[in-house]
Amino acid sequence: MENENKELDQNKSRKKKEPKTGWKAELISWIQVLVSAAVIAFVLTTFVIANSEVPTGSMENTIMAHSRVIGSRLHYKFADPERGDVAIFVFGWQCPRCTAIGEGEDPAVCPACGYELGKRAKTVYYVKRVIGLPGDVIDIIDDKVYLNGSETPLEEPYLAEEMNQGETMHFEVPEDCYFMMGDNRNFSADARYWKNPYISKDKLVAKVLFEYFPTPKIIH
Repeated sequence: MENENKELDQNKSRKKKEPKTGWKAELISWIQVLVSAAVIAFVLTTFVIANSEVPTGSMENTIMAHSRVIGSRLHYKFADPERGDVAIFVFGWQCPRCTAIGEGEDPAVCPACGYELGKRAKTVYYVKRVIGLPGDVIDIIDDKVYLNGSETPLEEPYLAEEMNQGETMHFEVPEDCYFMMGDNRNFSADARYWKNPYISKDKLVAKVLFEYFPTPKIIH
């Protein structure tokens, strides 16, 4: 009889130690999973990868209009941009009221509508190709790009078509800056037409690696 009582006491003790299960435990488990996923996603998108949309046809046929691309934020932390890279960079700002876009640092007041921006301006990102490196001299003559006084134009197999703008332009890229152009030159509002045609290295966000929508492919 005494042995039976001891066994009953032991069973009761084990039951008390067993974890309680049910909908509360399952809910807590799901919350932990969701919080962990959110933290991982935040770290990835803030420090590792950049997700960007190309809204226009300025990079066709490399990247078609309305495509979405993924870039590596880490790439330019450990290496300098190279000529030919397709990069995501900070171009300027957009007013949340009138949607006007301006280049460079956002002003205190939107010059288009007078709205006080404060910290409410949206950051505008562009995707273009690195053409000029720090110290480069770029001449556009007869719709061809020439680098550093070369008599031979830059080979650009990625172009959608040859330029037909009849432009003659001259640019000297400052140190720690880059000159960016679209692959669809005849339909690209790129560095040729900006007030400040040069993008400083600290504005380069990521090197584009691949397109994931609508057609998954590696970007060269």
